Amino acid sequence: MRKILFLLMLCLVSFTVKAQELTCTVTVNSDQLSQGDLQVFKTLERSLNDFVNKSKWTNRVYKENERINAQMFITITEYESNRFKGTVQIQSSRPVYNTSYSTPVFNYKDNQFSFQYIEFQPLIFNENQFESNLVSVLSYYAYIILGLDADTFSLEGGTDFYRKAQNIVTMAQGSNFAGWSQSADSNRSRFELVDNLLSNTYREYRIAMYNYHRKGLDIMSDNNSTGKQVIAGTMNLFQTMINRRPNAFLISTFFDAKSEEIQNIFSDGPKVDIVKLKETLNKIAPLYATTWNDIKY
Repeated sequence: MRKILFLLMLCLVSFTVKAQELTCTVTVNSDQLSQGDLQVFKTLERSLNDFVNKSKWTNRVYKENERINAQMFITITEYESNRFKGTVQIQSSRPVYNTSYSTPVFNYKDNQFSFQYIEFQPLIFNENQFESNLVSVLSYYAYIILGLDADTFSLEGGTDFYRKAQNIVTMAQGSNFAGWSQSADSNRSRFELVDNLLSNTYREYRIAMYNYHRKGLDIMSDNNSTGKQVIAGTMNLFQTMINRRPNAFLISTFFDAKSEEIQNIFSDGPKVDIVKLKETLNKIAPLYATTWNDIKY
């Protein structure tokens, strides 16, 4: 009996040690192409799922229930020989304490995605050297997902992950692939995203991520009113940031993920000062005015 228990414990320990950080579904869509159902896209999809989910991104041991849920939707718009061009949509979520609800944390579309890939080629991430734009882009977003998730659990907890992502940017800037440049590519480049996340100029964003999730959502099952008050107060942090940088990139990043959730939170349950809240929301995120108008109270 003791031997059986020992073997069971050994299996459990081995499983825990092997558990990686992400549970990520990578989908490759080639429907926009005129070519037929090419096997290369199916192979690519399988390889990317293995790469993202089996790579060890940190030194920490994650339990199975601690893995971060994420999705990457790759849409291929151009394909010739071994050259691919398209977009990648990245989404991640995390559970809310004491509920069955998962809250969206990141919802971002990268339109500057191109890469070279030969079917069955190994995908290996080397943090000290740029070798593949495909690998670099997915590794970059793996660290962004990890960083944002950590920021929702502890104040500025994602810094080390963002620095890993920033190092990928540095290594990739000489590659001539779009999306890594400081200025030439876009005002929504990978460079700008991680640069803003690490900049004190936008520190309110990371404070807001912590307050909104850990001090707001995570206590709502025990104290709905206080949780909602914290979330409403979090919007004032964005107002401070907007006053300093009116077109802050991170603002749109936040509300792309959170707009519908905010509308739902404040359309039910204990009342807060909705009039003031809606005024603030329309100032900091006017593109979502229709969503804010749907807040019922």
